[in-house]
Amino acid sequence: MKQRFPPTCGQRGFTLIEMIVVIVIIGILAAMGGLFISRPIEGYVDLARRTALVDAAENALRRMQRDIRQALPNSVRIDSGGQWLEMLHTTDGGRYRARGPGNILDFTQADTNGFDVLGALSAAPDVGTALAIYNLTATGSVCNAYLGDNRRAVSGGTLTSIQFSPASPFPFSSPYQRFYLVDGPISYRYNAAAGTLERYSGYAISTSQSALPGVSPSTMADHVSSCTFTYDPGTPQRSGLVSLRLTLTDDGENITLLHQIHVENAP
Repeated sequence: MKQRFPPTCGQRGFTLIEMIVVIVIIGILAAMGGLFISRPIEGYVDLARRTALVDAAENALRRMQRDIRQALPNSVRIDSGGQWLEMLHTTDGGRYRARGPGNILDFTQADTNGFDVLGALSAAPDVGTALAIYNLTATGSVCNAYLGDNRRAVSGGTLTSIQFSPASPFPFSSPYQRFYLVDGPISYRYNAAAGTLERYSGYAISTSQSALPGVSPSTMADHVSSCTFTYDPGTPQRSGLVSLRLTLTDDGENITLLHQIHVENAP
């Protein structure tokens, strides 16, 4: 007997042309979908890069602001190129006794027993800390703590008294009876070759700003393409103004921040 099979005309597959058309359509849809997805991703990456640059710049500027506001009055100085800022960093200060009763600071002769502090210091001063009184300039020859005529080394002290060496009298008294304790200079420098903003500390006070400090710096910011410091010293009656312009660049993205800091220069 011959077995008959039902017709199979309803079980046809895809032709090659149909498969190619489907692949082409899927490719077009995938490309269009990729455009819709890639642009938001690129925008997110760009935003994250800009945010990182802004955060880095702001962190560096905030640290500089904190140091500048703790600078000894009239000690901020900037090199001629505007890419190196230096200051004398204070750790404490107060008012000295100018009249009795008590141990006054003598400006007429050698003062071998120091002076009383009106009020109290936040901590007993460390031996070797610099004591500065009536600092008027960072470049002149009189009352310039960089030169040292109004600077002495602390030889001992407590919360309410300070002794210093040498005992020779300071050149001028402060109209406000103020004194400052200085732990040393701090510098910020733009290293154009490395593209970094560097901070130097822990080095000796120098009369000039002509040589780099002989210590290793801390990197405050990377990707720095431009950095400029300017300083308007003001007067004892008007605060000085430090302006910091910092530009960071990363993968074609640029951000520039301008920050201005008032400096209290009344000695």
